[in-house]
Amino acid sequence: MAQANSKYKQHLEEIVKRLPSKPGVYQYFDKNGTIIYVGKAKSLKSRVSSYFNNDQQHGAKITYLVRQIANIEVIVVESEIDALLLENNLIKKYQPRYNVLMKDDKTYPWICIKKEPFPRIFPTRNVIKDGSLYFGPYASGKMMHTMLDLIRQLFTIRTCKLNLSENNIKTRKFKVCLEYHIGKCMGACIGEETELEYQVYIDEIKHLLRGNIHTVKQNLKKQMMSFAEEMEFEKAQEIKEKIDLLDNYQSKSVVVNTSLNDLDIFSIISEEDEAYVNYLKVINGAIVQAHSVLIKKRLAETDSEILAHAILNIRKQLHSNSKEILVPILPELKLPDVKFLIPQRGDKKKLLDLSERNVKFYRLSSLSYRVFR
Repeated sequence: MAQANSKYKQHLEEIVKRLPSKPGVYQYFDKNGTIIYVGKAKSLKSRVSSYFNNDQQHGAKITYLVRQIANIEVIVVESEIDALLLENNLIKKYQPRYNVLMKDDKTYPWICIKKEPFPRIFPTRNVIKDGSLYFGPYASGKMMHTMLDLIRQLFTIRTCKLNLSENNIKTRKFKVCLEYHIGKCMGACIGEETELEYQVYIDEIKHLLRGNIHTVKQNLKKQMMSFAEEMEFEKAQEIKEKIDLLDNYQSKSVVVNTSLNDLDIFSIISEEDEAYVNYLKVINGAIVQAHSVLIKKRLAETDSEILAHAILNIRKQLHSNSKEILVPILPELKLPDVKFLIPQRGDKKKLLDLSERNVKFYRLSSLSYRVFR
């Protein structure tokens, strides 16, 4: 322990001797009691000891870190994945100076389907546990508003904030607004639309927000054919225009193969002191989310370590539970029931290539921004 602060040497030696060979998280504190580093370990004893072994060839950054350590605390857990999740939470909470820092403190927007009679649909940055449904979060506000615009062109849903309780509707408490007169609302407030009829739109919107554009199109085609068979050609034409809207929206998405469902794609560019990571979310072959982050290195972390850190954080922030993740290198990360794949050919390789082009563009944009600040 020659590298450790001599004042605390004996204290640290005693801690290391007593460490269990169990998975867990270790926290290094400086002389002021501040957490300066948090790490995970398959074996706490082996991992922590490695920092203080004189025969280890440590880099300058780790050597400097060790000199600052005045105390060590550990938390024993049941498994490596538990250690990984706990480490991530502690890093987020304390932001230790020697851990990698992901420059991503945004509050992301969601689309809310409110739990109420004749549900409203609106954007929000506040997720409230009141039984409402939230879709997202959207890494891009523009992407979210494009989806909301599409929904409002396809479906006649209300935009008012009226309390459309059964009693309020029966007692004729409300009058119709301009939205009703221009055909954008069916008049639920005066009883001209039932909750059951309105719910049909809500069910279709849920499909759309989950990325199931094909299901919505199929349902619309059935309606169009039904109107055509009943010789209601104007209504059939209205439905066809909605299908064309969906086709136009879908054509602007990167559609690779509709059989590719629920994939996460990550790519990385790594430099001496920082790294850039891009994330794409694919459902039914179409990209529905895209996000890039800058990560500041602290202790010459490997690309595999940084990629693992980014995957865990981004998936948590954007609430992804995809069971397959495409990557350029295997990260130092094991997630239950999740498969990591380095694609070599085909549509999955095209998606990874696209992610890599995006991360290159993000890097150039970030560098340009710093130059011109």
